[in-house]
Amino acid sequence: MSKEDFKAFVKTKPELANYVENNEMTWQKFYELYDLYGEDETIWQKYTKKPKTTKKIADYMEKFDPDSLQKHIENAQKALDIFSELATKTTENINTNIKPNIERPLSKFFGD
Repeated sequence: MSKEDFKAFVKTKPELANYVENNEMTWQKFYELYDLYGEDETIWQKYTKKPKTTKKIADYMEKFDPDSLQKHIENAQKALDIFSELATKTTENINTNIKPNIERPLSKFFGD
């Protein structure tokens, strides 16, 4: 099998590049497998399944900005403080507005 055949085969199996990037395999080892077994699917099944990597988590952590998170937390705290203050004032206003200012006797109706 030629190198050109191997290159064409690798283009159909882009998952193999992940193993090389993660230093789990080398292109040389893949070529040796290809040279021995060819394009037999049973050999390549374990490599064509998506490998479990933490690369996505690592990429996310590289983009993570703790200052931005702190700002979001502070904004959420301010919103909660405002909501709490409004709820307290509303409760106080309801309590003071419900109580009648003039006490009337129970027997007196509509300005009798």
